[in-house]
Amino acid sequence: MISTEKKQAAIKSVQTHKDDTGGSSAQVAIMTERIKELTEHLKVNKKDFMARRGLLQLVGRRRRLLRYIAKRNPEGYKKLLADLGIRR
Repeated sequence: MISTEKKQAAIKSVQTHKDDTGGSSAQVAIMTERIKELTEHLKVNKKDFMARRGLLQLVGRRRRLLRYIAKRNPEGYKKLLADLGIRR
């Protein structure tokens, strides 16, 4: 589970205005942090298939949100990928 501090830092790094805590870019940032934590967990616990399934679901959800952002704001999409270190 992602800590509150990491979640707030992820939101703060991509928010468009002061009160933006649930926008699509903030959601992608939170999902990216969770994906990083699950990846580290799976490196240690290779047979945790439920965590692997959750990771794959999370990656799919993030991919759909990124596709939505790319359609609505292509420049913002490229900036978000660069900020979060996500390769396309």
